Amino acid sequence: MGKSDFLSPKAIANRIKSKGLQKLRWYCQMCQKQCRDENGFKCHCMSESHQRQLLLASENPQQFLNYFSEEFRNDFLELLRRRFGTKRVHNNIVYNEYISHREHIHMNATQWETLTDFTKWLGREGLCKVDETPKGWYIQYIDRDPETIRRQQEQERKKKQDLDDEEKTAKFIEQQVRRGLEGKELEAPVYTELNRENEEEKVAFNLNKGASTSVAASSKTSVLGPSALKAAEGAVKRKESAHGSGQSKEKKKKSALDEIMELEEEKKRISRTDYWLQPEIVVKIITKKLGEKYHKKKAVVKEVIDKYTAVVKMIDSGDKLKLDQTHLETVIPAPGKKVMVLNGGYRGNEGILESINEKKFSATIIIDSGPLKGRRVEGIQYEDISKLA
Repeated sequence: MGKSDFLSPKAIANRIKSKGLQKLRWYCQMCQKQCRDENGFKCHCMSESHQRQLLLASENPQQFLNYFSEEFRNDFLELLRRRFGTKRVHNNIVYNEYISHREHIHMNATQWETLTDFTKWLGREGLCKVDETPKGWYIQYIDRDPETIRRQQEQERKKKQDLDDEEKTAKFIEQQVRRGLEGKELEAPVYTELNRENEEEKVAFNLNKGASTSVAASSKTSVLGPSALKAAEGAVKRKESAHGSGQSKEKKKKSALDEIMELEEEKKRISRTDYWLQPEIVVKIITKKLGEKYHKKKAVVKEVIDKYTAVVKMIDSGDKLKLDQTHLETVIPAPGKKVMVLNGGYRGNEGILESINEKKFSATIIIDSGPLKGRRVEGIQYEDISKLA
């Protein structure tokens, strides 16, 4: 074998040595060349190509320094964002993972002399949250991506809306309880004095337990005067009114509970989501990006991924495709066929299509599953139902 042969032991050894990371002091950032030892680095510095690079850098050294600094910063932050997200992590862990890549920008070619200086600079610029501990400096990436900020705002808005709904329900229940308590105060019994119209008339009570009811009744009617009878009638009326008020209060409680249940049902019925895909429904492909072979063709949803993406199987050819819901639309069958509700309060229920209103682009269905089986739902939109496979 020749000295410069590709498969010679020396050539193989040189390739093995050049695979791993080498010492930083023998690396030339301007030429992007790594030398294995001091002699190789000295020879490189005396080479003509290195001298030309030095002449170019001497014309505008600040430009090269800014370029390498910007590249180092972007690569470091990209690794921090992709690998660790917004977690708090030691800066040396991120740096060690960054320099494990052979073609990385070396820190001695940037405006920062040490990793600590770079970490402090990230904190001053507001790119990361930095804090110093006895174990060293820790950094935490601040995600300022517009999409992430929008998603966080949507989550906060949804949380606030849920809290508002809970507060409305709590206020409604409190109002019903207050109304019930007010009714109880108004219906409190009123006591009056027993006044005798005729002072000479005697009032007698028969307390004989052995006497029959008929005898007691006759004795009472014969012995009791008209004023006592009036008082007894008033007591009976008060008892009946109290009994009636108890029944009305019970009705009030029932009506309040019914109102709460109706409110919850109404809220569920009008609640809508921006995703509608469900397994085992028939859909139509409306995108033209897949060509005429699949355009306006029907398919069956086999799997739903992340709520917005579906794996569909073509009905005619059997091909499987992965499509977003924006590239699909629902299919309305003939009356009498089975459909599934895809949005709104009846979402997930199966039903029978009863009729179609072409002017209003709506349909009438009869729920065929769940606790609402047999319920007739009118005015449901085309995009909220689809044919079942």
